[in-house]
Amino acid sequence: MGDIRFNEQAWLAWLVKVRVIIISFLLAVELLIVNLTPNNVNVRLFITLALVWYTISVFFIVLHSLWQEFKLQAIVQIFTDLAFATAVVYVTGGIDTFFNFLYPLVIIVASILLPRYWAYLTAALSFICFGALLELSYFDRIPSFQISPRGDLKSLQVVILVNFFAYLAVAQLSSALSAKVRQAGMELRDKSGELLSLQALHENVIHSIRSGLITTDLEGLVTLMNAPGQKLLERSTSSVYGRHISDLFVDCLPQPGSLSAQNEVRGLTPEGKEKTFDVNVTPLIVPGEGAIGYVYTFEDRTELRRLEGEVRMRDRLAAVGRLAAGIAHEIRNPLASIAGSINVLAEVTPFNDEQKTLVNIITRESTRLNAIISDFLVYSREKSFKFTRLDLLPLLEDTLLLLDNRSQTKELTIVRDYALAHAYAAADPDRIKQVFWNLLENAVRAMEGKGTITVSARVSGDFLRIGIRDTGPGIPAKLAEKIFEPFQSSFEGGTGLGLAIVYQIVQAHGGKIFVQSPPGSGAEFILELLNARAAEPDGEDVPLRAEVTHG
Repeated sequence: MGDIRFNEQAWLAWLVKVRVIIISFLLAVELLIVNLTPNNVNVRLFITLALVWYTISVFFIVLHSLWQEFKLQAIVQIFTDLAFATAVVYVTGGIDTFFNFLYPLVIIVASILLPRYWAYLTAALSFICFGALLELSYFDRIPSFQISPRGDLKSLQVVILVNFFAYLAVAQLSSALSAKVRQAGMELRDKSGELLSLQALHENVIHSIRSGLITTDLEGLVTLMNAPGQKLLERSTSSVYGRHISDLFVDCLPQPGSLSAQNEVRGLTPEGKEKTFDVNVTPLIVPGEGAIGYVYTFEDRTELRRLEGEVRMRDRLAAVGRLAAGIAHEIRNPLASIAGSINVLAEVTPFNDEQKTLVNIITRESTRLNAIISDFLVYSREKSFKFTRLDLLPLLEDTLLLLDNRSQTKELTIVRDYALAHAYAAADPDRIKQVFWNLLENAVRAMEGKGTITVSARVSGDFLRIGIRDTGPGIPAKLAEKIFEPFQSSFEGGTGLGLAIVYQIVQAHGGKIFVQSPPGSGAEFILELLNARAAEPDGEDVPLRAEVTHG
């Protein structure tokens, strides 16, 4: 019903516009006829009639926007046009008129706007109006404006009868054509609906697949990007449409005609974040036209490559741990003997200044080597963890308090940026405090005791995220890739095992730790541990499991 009403409304709007055009055409034509041919037309009456018809048309324009009964409007307008058509025919000469075609026009409009029987009814009314007009003029019941000699009654009746059959023929043909047009319109609407449904289905399929999808033309200009692709590239459709696809990636994309149409490439987000994508390209082929573009599908491999790097790092760390366990005892015993012998010699033998300096060097380096071996043993020895559900913020505050009261950190500023009141996690308090201390100690050494340390705590999905950021010189990119491997320290006098032990402890907790160090902006170590709700409202520690060992 909504579609039918919409069609009636559209046709009525069309009829109002066409009526104004026809009236203007009639006025121009009749004025031309009056000036070029002999006639008895009352020009003033004709112009008055045209102006009244204009006024009625304006009324119909207003009525069309106010009255929602479009079928009744159509009936009123058809009868009104029929009356004005009869008046025009009468004023312009009756049987001598040039405007007898107005009746077929009204019949055609009736067949378009209304059911078929209205077309026949309009044809019958047209016949009655035209026949009555001619006969009343013939018998002098009304004034006549014709100039041709009055013929006999039989000829008049033939004219009326011929027009009657003509009106019926117009009603039949126009109603049949209107029915065909309506049927074609309904079929077109059905096909359009099916096309829209199919188009919506294709769009839903494209936007529902998990992989990113980009289509381009033959020149490589982007024509479409699905929703997962926008999320993976962190770009909107408006920012990529019309751009060359190579602008979205750092490395060269695979070529459709090459043997390898799949490749792993890097891409940069608008914020400068680098991601790794597995990209596959195929030609976009349309039957009968051939290739009209290319289809690029891609998936994010960034996290997978990061996990692979972690696995490789674990393997290297495990190998180093086994090596440390094997050689630590072999080195430590001779080292203790050397240090002890030097101390004995220093006590029984008087040394000069140069010799004392050498003895001090041997003693100091022996102590440092012993510290390295001790850290090796800590790193490689199987560790025992006692997990409890606890709040990490008090542990963090304890560590910050110790750091704040060291004499070497008087020119240090500590900023706390906590986005939550409690940070509950399943952890070993002693081990986690060791992680905090090592990270804070590294930050102090990186800034040489002067600068700002910002400690943040937030929730990131299912994880608690604790960040420790310094304002030091930062970490070079090459070193950042292997910062958690043993012997990667850049600090003078460091053993290079602190962060390796931190990494080992975090792994034992099922967490993650990584570093972010933009050039010239310091470094931030980010620790992620699985979030756990407090078992007690007052936040008391609740044992989860007595003891867990970890190599």
